[in-house]
Amino acid sequence: MNKITQPVLATITLISIALTAGSASVAAAATGLPGGASSLTETYGNWTVSCLVQKQAEAQKVLCSMSQQQVDDKGQRALAVELSPDKSGANGAFVLPFGLNLGAGTILQIDETPADKPASFTTCLPAGCIVPVSFDAAKAEALGKGKNLSVLAQAMDGNNIKLTVPLEGFAAALKRTRELLK
Repeated sequence: MNKITQPVLATITLISIALTAGSASVAAAATGLPGGASSLTETYGNWTVSCLVQKQAEAQKVLCSMSQQQVDDKGQRALAVELSPDKSGANGAFVLPFGLNLGAGTILQIDETPADKPASFTTCLPAGCIVPVSFDAAKAEALGKGKNLSVLAQAMDGNNIKLTVPLEGFAAALKRTRELLK
């Protein structure tokens, strides 16, 4: 069910960078990628690590994030998530489909652990509806050890929906993203 397409990944990357633009986690002190590459894409389980070198005046910054996208049987995106590490955890955003009760927010739950309090939608864009997230060190570690992250939301008709984000490769992808930002 997981399939990543370049145009959608580019859209998600731009959304995530825009949402975390003021954060040092998106662009660290790194000034280049391995081998002098201008971009890099690596896969860790269900996660894709993507980096690019952005020139700013005479300097350059490395922008890196880890992402996952899911599509349904009809090829429609059901969910996308993009995260960038910060000092101890990670920040980013989920992009969820239209047709959800935005006022109800969404609940994130790792495996069968107690669910988090609802996270709020901030806006909807042509790519979908955005839920910014911030995971502290303990939550990032739990995600790295977990099997699935459930994204619980409510459709406009009142039916509950559950989207599942497989966490295979999460810890390795987060570690690698951190390394690339050094």
